[in-house]
Amino acid sequence: MIHKSPNTNLSSSEYSPEVDRTAFIHPLAAVIGHVVIGKKVFVAPFASVRGDEGYPIFLGEESNVQDGVVIHALETERDGKPVEANLVEDAGKKYAVYIGRRVSLSHQVQIHGPAFVGEDTFVGMKSLVFRSRVGRGCVVEPGSILMGVTIGDARVVPAGTVLRDQLQADSLPRVAEDYPLKSLNQAVVRVNTGLAAGYRKISLP
Repeated sequence: MIHKSPNTNLSSSEYSPEVDRTAFIHPLAAVIGHVVIGKKVFVAPFASVRGDEGYPIFLGEESNVQDGVVIHALETERDGKPVEANLVEDAGKKYAVYIGRRVSLSHQVQIHGPAFVGEDTFVGMKSLVFRSRVGRGCVVEPGSILMGVTIGDARVVPAGTVLRDQLQADSLPRVAEDYPLKSLNQAVVRVNTGLAAGYRKISLP
């Protein structure tokens, strides 16, 4: 379902999602409000991308939002003025949630803005990213919780880690050449861009 957001005390305008023609949104997914979805993005069944309270939400090209993923954000407008504390920035533009290119958000991940996930990063099943920035080329293993921290580029967050301390975040291991999941995201992106293209072919007249 693709739906515009209402005009409320959280937003002075109604917004409809902007979805690139090469992306695929499954009919059992919900994409609502001020959401920008790039080329070859795949949004799987039962995912919810809701840019109605906090916005905009940006999904970079070739990223994937898998089954049961929730992307939402705290309010970014109050009394007609931006709530700066609930916004993240990339290239001089501000977002409630920014997901870079070739990012994999695997099953039941929650990304709750303000949040930023850099390109070529894999976020494992049932992980939470809230008020945090995750750098490029990271692997967030399943069941991790990131709250109020910044993760540098090419870092590994071990499965089940709860990160609320920046010193702990700074000490995370780097993605090593012999790390078993080093190439996982590349494979996941390849599969899901293929699914986006395949589903579009059977959905178009």
